[in-house]
Amino acid sequence: MIMVGAMAATLWGIGIAMKVPYAVRWNMMGILLVGVMMLHVILPNGHPLRMATGGDARLWGLLIAFGFMVWGYRRALGNLRARVVARESNAPAPPSDSFSETELDRYARHIVLREIGGPGQKALRNAKVLAVGAGGLGAPALQYLAAAGVGTIGVIDDDVVENANLQRQVIHLDRNIGMPKVHSAAEAMTAQNPFVTVRPYHRRLTAEIAADLFDDYDLILDGTDNFDTRYLVNATAIEKRKPLIAAALTQWEGQISLYDPAKGTPCYACVFPEAPDPVLVPSCAEAGVIGPLPGVIGAMMAVEALKVITRAGEGLGGKLLIYDALYAQTRTISIKPRADCAACGGKGLHVKA
Repeated sequence: MIMVGAMAATLWGIGIAMKVPYAVRWNMMGILLVGVMMLHVILPNGHPLRMATGGDARLWGLLIAFGFMVWGYRRALGNLRARVVARESNAPAPPSDSFSETELDRYARHIVLREIGGPGQKALRNAKVLAVGAGGLGAPALQYLAAAGVGTIGVIDDDVVENANLQRQVIHLDRNIGMPKVHSAAEAMTAQNPFVTVRPYHRRLTAEIAADLFDDYDLILDGTDNFDTRYLVNATAIEKRKPLIAAALTQWEGQISLYDPAKGTPCYACVFPEAPDPVLVPSCAEAGVIGPLPGVIGAMMAVEALKVITRAGEGLGGKLLIYDALYAQTRTISIKPRADCAACGGKGLHVKA
């Protein structure tokens, strides 16, 4: 044993003196031990050289086995550390007060606008917007919100992509037929702008979850196609004092407004106190809709959202914009809070201009 130890120490020392790589030195140790074991196999029992090197090959077998265990453990530990480091290096960087060069280049056309500039773009990045509905109106609105750099975008919808949607719901692709709309939209938005965070909620908005969900956002967009959800969105936005941009469309005509009673505007129910007879307002499936119309109105929703966030220009609060695509007409109607509104109680009437 002493002789083998002396030989190992000598080889190791030579390796250090010659600056032999660490792995090569360990290989030299392995060759030495294999050679010693071969001597034990070849030489007869009691041979002086065999006795001088331990006398029994099994001792060296155990030592080699122990060495492999230590090597395997160190290798596994090294791989684990490498994976941890890789995960940490690939993790999103914490939010920074400054924009990266890529972001500055991407948002340059916003930043040069005097009404937005750097502070406005930063406000967009810090904003949280919830879109209720990922269909005809939600599709273009979500695309432009993501492209504009709105930092956090939530989208709630319980529907899946259907073939009949693709004529107008341009955020969805043919290969995503059957996929939940919120996941299809999230995929497109993050592919278009990886600097935004998208939160998809594949479920129907209900009274049980609306209040808690709205708490997480600064601004609500409603592009739904049923009045029950519209009135729920309106009531919750009033309760949580969140500005609401709501739009609707049918056939060739669309309408949009900003409802924010906390800032002196009417709420949605002030203007539409009761749901109309379904016969008078048929769905898109029943009455049809021209494909680009949701894009026009949905883009208007995004524009109004950016104006609210950056406080640029004059919004649609107190005004209902109606667009008639068939006859190329746009008109704006003044709307006011109603003191007898069952939803807001005329809250906007008590706000000083």
